[in-house]
Order: sequence, then C-alpha cells, then structure tokens
Amino acid sequence: MQIENRIRQKLLDAFSPITLEVRNESHKHAGHAGMKGLPATGETHFDIVIISDAFKDCSRVARHRMINSVLADELAGGVHALSIRAKTPDESAG
Repeated sequence: MQIENRIRQKLLDAFSPITLEVRNESHKHAGHAGMKGLPATGETHFDIVIISDAFKDCSRVARHRMINSVLADELAGGVHALSIRAKTPDESAG
C-alpha cells in the first residue's frame, strides 16, 4: 500500500479535501494485456473520489489535470489507470 498511501497523502496536502476515498482496484485488472511490463506491486489501478473547495469554478477537465499534476510521479512510475470523481462540496450535496 505504499503507492496508495502516497496518493492519499499528496491529495490531502494539495487539496485539503472534505472527503477523500482512494480505492486500489488493481485486483480487478490482474492478467489483462495492459498490465504487461508494469511493476508487479499490485498498485496499478485506482479509483479516487475527492470533494474539495479547491475545485470551485474549475471544469471537470481542469480538476483532472490538477490531480494528474499532483500525482505525476505515481502516473509515471507504475500507476496505469486512475478513475477520478472530483467535486465541490456544493456538487456533492445533491
């Protein structure tokens, strides 16, 4: 859970989220063709739900770019897929 913990900490530090869920979904992808050549860490696919005021007035694309920028090292070093749901507190209330 080294990568998962790094992802969680970086997102906490960068966005001070109200809610943060980081789920390792690598087990769902074991053995598929896209996994060839990736490190066998069991930490390659993640689902992120993050609610933060930092996303106010940002498009969905901008939010994803912000997160991808914060996690650039992880994405370059073995994380193969990242599912992102990034919302503001107002958007999550409904």
